[in-house]
Amino acid sequence: MLDHNTRRTLTLTLAVLWAVGLTACFRLTGPEEPTPISPPRIVSVTVEYRQPAACLQAPSSRCQDPVVFHANWLPVSRNVELVPDERNQIWRGVAEGVPVNFPPRDEPYEVHIFDPFLRGSATAGNTANRITVGGEFLTRYANIGQLDESALVFVDADGYGHNAY
Repeated sequence: MLDHNTRRTLTLTLAVLWAVGLTACFRLTGPEEPTPISPPRIVSVTVEYRQPAACLQAPSSRCQDPVVFHANWLPVSRNVELVPDERNQIWRGVAEGVPVNFPPRDEPYEVHIFDPFLRGSATAGNTANRITVGGEFLTRYANIGQLDESALVFVDADGYGHNAY
């Protein structure tokens, strides 16, 4: 049998341990709180477009007009004007602020070029052909031959493009 002081100390110790254990049940952090949203990584991506050979064979003033890159991650009013390479019909530029979407979690990006040389075509100058994004020559398309023709691409954390599957 315990003496009075030992029982008192033991009771007090048990009461403190019980109180500490009880407060652990009422944590303020834990699974009830939503996980913080982390924004996607942002990268820069190189863009290249090869103008049709007809511009080389029979140059017109439209072959020198600005060629513009459009992508669905860009705000409507912001596009990337490409710069011509004087030695060939390749136009180049860099798209800044591209959210990474590879490995694929969502839909691929839709990209296209506005080429004034093609203004008289069925797509009114828009084309998804002959585009390289992040070093990847794009081969997957949507709405071919229509006004909203586009190529499909994923962009990884290193700024490399990947054709949609």
